[in-house]
Amino acid sequence: MFYLPRSQLQNESSLSVEDLSAVDWPARFHELAASARHPALKQYYQAGVPDAATAIADVPMVAMDFETTGLDPQQGGIVSIGLVPLTLARISCASAAHWIVRPRARLSHESIVVHGITHSDIASAPDLSKVLDELLAQLSGCVVVAHHRSIERRFLNNALLTRLGEGIEFPVIDTMALESRFRRQPGFLQRLRGHKPASVRLAESRKRYHLPFYRPHHAQTDALACAELLQAQIAHHFSPQTPLGELWS
Repeated sequence: MFYLPRSQLQNESSLSVEDLSAVDWPARFHELAASARHPALKQYYQAGVPDAATAIADVPMVAMDFETTGLDPQQGGIVSIGLVPLTLARISCASAAHWIVRPRARLSHESIVVHGITHSDIASAPDLSKVLDELLAQLSGCVVVAHHRSIERRFLNNALLTRLGEGIEFPVIDTMALESRFRRQPGFLQRLRGHKPASVRLAESRKRYHLPFYRPHHAQTDALACAELLQAQIAHHFSPQTPLGELWS
């Protein structure tokens, strides 16, 4: 899992960030199902998503994490994908999925150091297009959960644009954005006195809920860590009846 600089957090998909906060996602999926050309993408949109008024306890979700060749989706690519299905009540590790895929961009030395996926690992790996049908099938009907939604949205959208000629849009419950709501940041005078902003990275966020440490930068493990974090966040700050619309974007 990488983190994008603040300057790169705009234009998360073909919709602007401002538009995403007000999207009627079931209606949007209906529109996209009518216009999508690729069969698997059309089926994904036809499966729909829950209404914003649905209680989070009743929402099927999939935690998703990518490891990538770098930070820029226009220049980089996805090298591994982790999926972990969950509901508020349980995490389905038996149904989790993990793929290493061969990116069309070069692996950088920096990315290899981060995630440990090497040129030999991707040499015989399939292109993302070969696992796309299964990936979309696992996401169908579910709300994606991610820690820093910009990575998953931007990289998957760009990967589909380059392979299919059409991108993808989907709602996300962002555990990083949720954690930011609960962390009071230091004011100007506090910063002058050396007070640093509270970290909302995945590992530091998990510590606050006494969740166990997992070695980072493995897509499936990070997806599991994100799923557990969301359950803890809901338990501490929300309720099972919290409407989905208060959590996603």
